[in-house]
Amino acid sequence: MDRTQPSEKLCLRNIYEVLGEAFYIPAYQRGYRWGAIQVKELLDDIWEFSQLAGGNDSTFYCLQPVIVVREEDRWQVVDGQQRLTTLYLILYFLEQEHLRRPLADAYKKNLYTLHYETRPKCEAFLQSIHEQSDTDNIDFFHMAQAYQAIQNWFSEKDYNDNNKLLATLLAKSPDERSVKVIWYDLSEECANNDYAIDVFSRINIGKIPLTNAELVKALFLQQNHFYSDQARLKQLQIATEWDAIEKRLQEPAFWYFISDSSKRYSTRIEYIFDLMKRKKSSDEAFFTFHKFHEDFKAGTVVIENLWQGVKRYFLTFDEWFHDRELYHLIGFLVDCGEKVAELKAESERLGSTKTDFKNYLKDRIRRQVNCATTLEELEYSDLRIKKLLLLFNIQTLLSTKEADIRFPFDRYKQEKWDIEHIRSQTGLTPTGTARLEWLTDIKNYFNGSRFKDASLEKEKKYAVKAVELLAQDRIGDDEFGTFYTEVVSYFEQGEVSWVNQLGNLALLDHSTNRSYKNALFTIKRERIIDNDKHGIFVPICTKNVFLKYYSQSVTEFMHWTELDAKDYLMEICRVLKEYLPEGEENE
Repeated sequence: MDRTQPSEKLCLRNIYEVLGEAFYIPAYQRGYRWGAIQVKELLDDIWEFSQLAGGNDSTFYCLQPVIVVREEDRWQVVDGQQRLTTLYLILYFLEQEHLRRPLADAYKKNLYTLHYETRPKCEAFLQSIHEQSDTDNIDFFHMAQAYQAIQNWFSEKDYNDNNKLLATLLAKSPDERSVKVIWYDLSEECANNDYAIDVFSRINIGKIPLTNAELVKALFLQQNHFYSDQARLKQLQIATEWDAIEKRLQEPAFWYFISDSSKRYSTRIEYIFDLMKRKKSSDEAFFTFHKFHEDFKAGTVVIENLWQGVKRYFLTFDEWFHDRELYHLIGFLVDCGEKVAELKAESERLGSTKTDFKNYLKDRIRRQVNCATTLEELEYSDLRIKKLLLLFNIQTLLSTKEADIRFPFDRYKQEKWDIEHIRSQTGLTPTGTARLEWLTDIKNYFNGSRFKDASLEKEKKYAVKAVELLAQDRIGDDEFGTFYTEVVSYFEQGEVSWVNQLGNLALLDHSTNRSYKNALFTIKRERIIDNDKHGIFVPICTKNVFLKYYSQSVTEFMHWTELDAKDYLMEICRVLKEYLPEGEENE
């Protein structure tokens, strides 16, 4: 790379291309601070990459971005000082202690230089660091420590190892395995130094890393990708449409419909890019940018067509969202771990027929909920139970075509809904804070208006006893156990064999679930009704359970009986019959 400004503001550059350059570290940046651990990690990564067997020799190891601004005959470094300094120290070591002659003799280029605005002595220190002993200066100290770490690392390598590493670091040909940096030139944007400082502050002080999305956006908006007479208009169009897509993806209802939420995206359009390029969790951080960069470098790609591809990919999800049945079927599968990119690929394979695609989705759902055991045999720990309860809520909503109600996948995921017992496990005596919560429930319940009648002396005593226990600094286990057994007996809620079966389980959000853990049925029921009364969302099937809508014979609401559980299970089987093995829906 010569000392003229490159034509591309964003590109991948070999380390070899950076040789001979002059870099300037402005005053707003802190000094060099990498420690031995970071230096060793970088060397280990490059070494492992150089040792890879087979594969394509044109593959490369990519370093984090180096952000620069052109200043006459040098580059101001906005971000990347730590990496550039460490690379300098590695190359300097190989020049002094491996080649034992200047790099220019072997590579026709000198090592690049680093000049520090407020620390001018650092440049001279770096240029003779192998001879330096003065480390009183804090910057000198860290540079010397890093150089010592480099010496220690290379002490375990031989001459051939050093040769191989140097050949990888300074590979010239695009056909060679090499080390590259993401080179981001902000010269056009930085009409004054304030913009460079703003960028540095955002990336470093605010701890906001440069993302794939920002790098891809820079690729799309490079002026030299458009004809000069329409460049500004095309840039404005892409930027506006980009913002509209991002705004849509920031809507919780839309985002949690297509996202499994396992990864947090500061810019959510990056999720679309990751899906398009089929990025895996094991891929390196800037994998998606590299793939788009390859598209742009191909030379035959029309930028407008590439952008249209992004829009079409996104609009498929938007179309699914607006189709009520597709929204629920796909939302369920995504929550179960199905890859939304694979679902999209299948929709394209099937063509424009929605019926075929919906049938495919239903078949995928059957695979998610079917297993060798019957629903009656399922126990609390079975992973299929949560899927069945979620599907039960979804199918209940879908079967009500007159009401345009949607299942809130955003709340389901954000509030971490999980499985809860309808009739509590009374064999597990509450301890710790759960004991205090249980006593508070009993106090509030028996202080209610229904127990004001003078004839209900026994019930009033329960409230008094709960208050008495709550006032104690330490509640004795024996005293609490006796009271707990007495109250459970009053509610006729002893241990039952079916407590962990599907007919005794429902979905509740994490916070409510935690507080309901030991609550008795009638108390849970009151809380559900109170939540619903105050506009707090309760899953439709959970509300129906506690209102006993599924029970064929309702004589009282104080207990959840085995008959109630069987009626509830029968309703689950009836609603989900489309997805269950033949015969199971008639249990």
